[in-house]
Amino acid sequence: MRAIVFHEHGEPDVLTGMELPDPVAGPGQVVVAIETASLNRLDLAIRKGLPGIKVARPHVLGCEGYGHVAALGSGVRHLAVGDPVIVTPGTSCLACEACARGEDSLCREYRMVGYQAPGCYAEQVVAPAMAVFPADDRLTPAEWAALPLVYLTAWRMLMTRARLAPGETVLVQAAGSGVGMAAIQIARMVQAHVIATAGSAAKVEKARAIGAHEVIDYAAEDVAAEVKRLTLGRGVDVVVEHTGAATWEGSLGSLRRGGRLVTCGATDATPIAFDLRHLFVKQFELLGSYMGGRHELMAMMKLAGPGKLQPVIDRVFPLSDAAMAHRHLDSRAQFGKVVLSITEDVPSVS
Repeated sequence: MRAIVFHEHGEPDVLTGMELPDPVAGPGQVVVAIETASLNRLDLAIRKGLPGIKVARPHVLGCEGYGHVAALGSGVRHLAVGDPVIVTPGTSCLACEACARGEDSLCREYRMVGYQAPGCYAEQVVAPAMAVFPADDRLTPAEWAALPLVYLTAWRMLMTRARLAPGETVLVQAAGSGVGMAAIQIARMVQAHVIATAGSAAKVEKARAIGAHEVIDYAAEDVAAEVKRLTLGRGVDVVVEHTGAATWEGSLGSLRRGGRLVTCGATDATPIAFDLRHLFVKQFELLGSYMGGRHELMAMMKLAGPGKLQPVIDRVFPLSDAAMAHRHLDSRAQFGKVVLSITEDVPSVS
């Protein structure tokens, strides 16, 4: 099968085409013929070899994808050959205390397709059956590929960790990112009031188009000051944070007393320092969040579709242009998700 791999960590040019043996489904596994695969910032971190990243090489990236079942291993009964499916990122042991509570991502054996195992930048991928879910025609192949990681992440952040309630006000940092896009749509579905940030006038308009009530251009405005103005000095109930040092002060400064900040990442990995007195005097809740459980994924997937949870596709690249797709995502020029077409017959979206 044809795949995109890297043999050494580095810039996007380390991504190269390679013929690999077709995968074989073992017990409890599924081989999926991939049609579309989505890019995530985790892909960039793995390719670059950031601290803590360890993968066997050559490595195939791609945490999520859409395709059809090509083969089933023994014991897999919820799928049939030919079924349209999505490959989702996370797998766990299914036996520990965390898994018994439905907290898959707290499992010590939690692993991700495309990270600890070969991923979806390939014509075929083998994945544990627990990571393969039926798809349908509610979304396009590109949209299905773009759904699992960022929508599961945003769902757990808002619904499980931050306990967002109707009528609350939420600040979503970096609306043009996958998590930002998903968080805006989920918050609107909960009937929360959404303030978002974006880094250009064009992205400000796109954030409004997908549901943000107000949008702050963080390149031109002081985010915390503008949030306080928009909320009449109160601040927001919840902040969705996933950038790190570059936005941290603005995020904390935007919270009301007793507010909740939930974070799932640190794109800017610069160490953060802040005054602990603000934490306990203002009684903030600082919440970490990482991926999610299968029950959260299934709850989110039920709401997928036009007018509900529908990924915004920034661009679709052919598999052979994976390096170009990485450069595009790394430039932060995108709004929404960047997708690879494995079959190379998906039209480009701009």
